[in-house]
Amino acid sequence: MTDEKTAQECADLLQALGEPNRIRIIDFLRAGSKNVTEISRLMQEEIVNVSHHLGVLREAGLVEDRKDGRFVIYSLHPRFFRSDSSNSTCLDLGWCRVEIPHR
Repeated sequence: MTDEKTAQECADLLQALGEPNRIRIIDFLRAGSKNVTEISRLMQEEIVNVSHHLGVLREAGLVEDRKDGRFVIYSLHPRFFRSDSSNSTCLDLGWCRVEIPHR
């Protein structure tokens, strides 16, 4: 049985994922690391909106960032996302795993 702390942690992660634009960002990052400008262009969304969603995903620990000169590069956090040889990405929330096939 799932304890209260684990259940809350999972609920927080699911809440961070529970917005369509954040799912789209995750999908774009599955192809590799990108900066906010690249993601904004791919999504055809304003940079400020994409930055907000990236902040929520980063705060939840689902994405990580690193500085590269004047850019911040975002990538999926390996604690939660893994690619395997079956050409899919696995989202692992601990007690719940989801296989996401590549398109």
